[in-house]
Amino acid sequence: MAVYAGIDWGATAHAVCVLDESAVPLAQFEIKHEAAGLAELGVRLRKFVHTPSELRVAIERPSGLLVDSLLDAGFALVPIHPNVVKASRPRYRAAAGKCDRSDAYLLADLLRTDGHRFRALAPECDAIRALRALVRSRDDLVRHRVALANQLRSLLESFWPGAAALFAEVDSPIALAFLERYPTPHSAARLGQKRLRSFLATHAYCGRRHPIALLARLRNAAHVPLGEHEAEAKGELVQALVRILATLVAQLATLSARIEHDVAALPDGQIIMSFPRSGRINAAQLLCELGSVRERFATEAQLAAEAGVCPVTYQSGKFRGVVFRWACNHRLRAALITWAGNSRHACPWAAHLYHGARRRGARHPHAVRILARAWVRVLWRCWIDQRPYDPAKHHAAASLLATA
Repeated sequence: MAVYAGIDWGATAHAVCVLDESAVPLAQFEIKHEAAGLAELGVRLRKFVHTPSELRVAIERPSGLLVDSLLDAGFALVPIHPNVVKASRPRYRAAAGKCDRSDAYLLADLLRTDGHRFRALAPECDAIRALRALVRSRDDLVRHRVALANQLRSLLESFWPGAAALFAEVDSPIALAFLERYPTPHSAARLGQKRLRSFLATHAYCGRRHPIALLARLRNAAHVPLGEHEAEAKGELVQALVRILATLVAQLATLSARIEHDVAALPDGQIIMSFPRSGRINAAQLLCELGSVRERFATEAQLAAEAGVCPVTYQSGKFRGVVFRWACNHRLRAALITWAGNSRHACPWAAHLYHGARRRGARHPHAVRILARAWVRVLWRCWIDQRPYDPAKHHAAASLLATA
């Protein structure tokens, strides 16, 4: 007898429902999100099957502590997108009510009736999971760094815009060191060419601007006279933001170095890095979203849809519309579009596709998505065959070079 289970994920507790082939509930219970509760869940689910792999469990989330514990226990986990669950609710009730117990039943019943449409979750290898944790955390920290840098720039422009424009980036190490030493116009009142030259030499300034030009940029900017207390308060705010940013920038450098080392050590990392202008950080972003399970993307069209680089088509009778694809893996799309945009500077074939799209009237973001869709076909084939990119075997690129 086939048995199906559904789990409605919760922050502190999870609702569980187990059905037989006739949709009759065999068990409905709730377990707490703690070590004892997760252990109890595994024990209670094993009672319905001979081996854990025989029981398919439906859940809305493809990752998390609950998912990892069920996979480690050997159960076949089937993630079902929340949009599918939401669209299926009218099949089970006329009112717009919702509760965890009914959602667990709905998930189990969807698995019973439409289980052939959903694919069981295959666990990634440990190296990919580690890389994914590093890359996603780094991406989140980069967003925090950008937000803090914008906050610092906005604060400086409110009373000392010259310091905000002194160096190219307000969160660069030399800019942060300057603001730590000179947080207010008053603290930089006696800053002259000699002192600035010494400061630049101490912090290994690249020398793109002469100290005289930097001083002129600092002195000629508009400024607002401040009272003693306001100037002191804003100076403390500048130093607080600078210290947070300095720590964040240093940790990001450490994380980036670890990611670059790890992706280069992986065979799949070498495959991704073989593409033009993929780099190491960008290659790691692509690889951690692709994963190591080849069966996840049976065709390149599935990968393109997952990455959100192909549009959604609506067609009914004489009506046909094409719209932007919102539902996708946003991290994968960002990584793929970043790589596609960079590749046009190193690959003539990519540049030809991009400029062709621009000549047809596509704006830059659309043109880059068109290029990314073309790259997906090549990326998918190399990833499936586990072979690095070879321009000589890329027939479209080779033909373009032959006719050039």
